[in-house]
Amino acid sequence: MPLVIRAVESSDRLGWQPLFEGYRDFYGHEHDPAVVETVWTWLLDAGNELNGLVALQDGVLVGIAHWRTFVRPSRGGRAIFLDDLFTASASRGAGVGTALVDRLREIAAREGLLEVRWITSESNVSAQRLYDRIAQRLPIRTYSAIPAGDPSTAPATIDSPEP
Repeated sequence: MPLVIRAVESSDRLGWQPLFEGYRDFYGHEHDPAVVETVWTWLLDAGNELNGLVALQDGVLVGIAHWRTFVRPSRGGRAIFLDDLFTASASRGAGVGTALVDRLREIAAREGLLEVRWITSESNVSAQRLYDRIAQRLPIRTYSAIPAGDPSTAPATIDSPEP
């Protein structure tokens, strides 16, 4: 059967969760059921800015993409930001990531958005090989600062390899 890309649905929870946890594991995040529940709730809340796509092969979820729109003041328009992209290890190299990004490009075109943008860790070389084929690498750096006076956030989180 062909690969199917569609919006996440409430019935996807059992297939989505191990993929999202795999994404978090890849970036070294501790197992946290509260984070998983929060993100799942956001995905199903039509009033939340986070959207989700799933990739299915033979009815089995093999990939996820979490995305949202954002404004581009310097260009006077909106764009898509791809927060999370993950493919099950057994399905890597089979076009799942490309298909998910292609669907986001279709959504951007349909909604008159300027681009699809995302970041990845410098150490995620295998993903970069895909991204270099399907998108333009930008010469920018991303920075992160903890909230002022926030004692609960250790500076070490800034050095996290997460994109």
